[in-house]
Amino acid sequence: MNRENVTLYVEEAIRLDLFLVQKLGQTRNQISQLIEQDCIRVDGKATSKPGLKLKLGQNVEIIFPVAKSTPALKIDFEVEILFEDDDILVINKPSSLTVHPAPSVKEPTLVDWLKHKGISLSTLSGEERHGIVHRLDRGTSGAMVIAKNNVAHEALSAQLQDKSMGRYYMAVSTPPLKEDGMIIDKPIGRSAQNRLKMAISESGKSAKTQFQKVLLSKDETQELVACKLFTGRTHQIRVHLESMSRHIMGDHLYALQAKSDKMERILLHAYILYFTHPTTRERVQFVAPLEAMMEDYLNKHFDEKELHALIDPLRFERLFSTEPL
Repeated sequence: MNRENVTLYVEEAIRLDLFLVQKLGQTRNQISQLIEQDCIRVDGKATSKPGLKLKLGQNVEIIFPVAKSTPALKIDFEVEILFEDDDILVINKPSSLTVHPAPSVKEPTLVDWLKHKGISLSTLSGEERHGIVHRLDRGTSGAMVIAKNNVAHEALSAQLQDKSMGRYYMAVSTPPLKEDGMIIDKPIGRSAQNRLKMAISESGKSAKTQFQKVLLSKDETQELVACKLFTGRTHQIRVHLESMSRHIMGDHLYALQAKSDKMERILLHAYILYFTHPTTRERVQFVAPLEAMMEDYLNKHFDEKELHALIDPLRFERLFSTEPL
């Protein structure tokens, strides 16, 4: 929705950015973007200085940019909602659903679904976004949180940065890990050999993952592992497993041999998501049920009784209770 331009009267000496935060009820980050785009006039003169000292009696005009918008593609799928209120939406993203549109993506995405649901946040600077705080790879299923307003988006993004928001994943690795509680702390960057892949790279961004053994398969060739992300790099779990000569069942991109298994999806699932609610300030936690295909696979290849005891959410989370900082 586009906003009408407004002119505000300065009633006391104050910094420009703080004045706009108070008057518009937006975060300082949002206000800074608006100022940087030369959308502010003070007594008729443009300014791009957030720290400009305003004086009593001055007029501040805000020229809001036209919000950018693209039409949503028609969708033929639904997404399971785990929780929803006025501020956030927590979903269980299905496997094979891409989060963001891209030139190479022809099918509808999660963003298209959000548009149909009416969740379309346009920032003060006119940028179109849809509350996406963090992402999951196309083939990965599981819990994601969506912000329904800009204030919630800023609060959740800050938690992602300071790591007070966290995720626990489950994956089926082959072969099994050599030891429990393994921590891989290796930087990740784009692969020089295959531009579709990421790889361990000294010039890449820092990446840290902890792996915990959960349960061996019946034939002991595979293992259900729990994964804790300390950072959120693209393909992070997959790359760190590959660095140990392991791969996730169904992961044909990082497979040890091309299409060495016939799985239709990668067996990687964002099982538990936790964060502080941006409005109530309470710590909340959400568990994303497994898709039928992954659950059937686990029940077939692992001891079913032991499996379901071990993936109890409370027990699963306790695997990381002594995690190092």
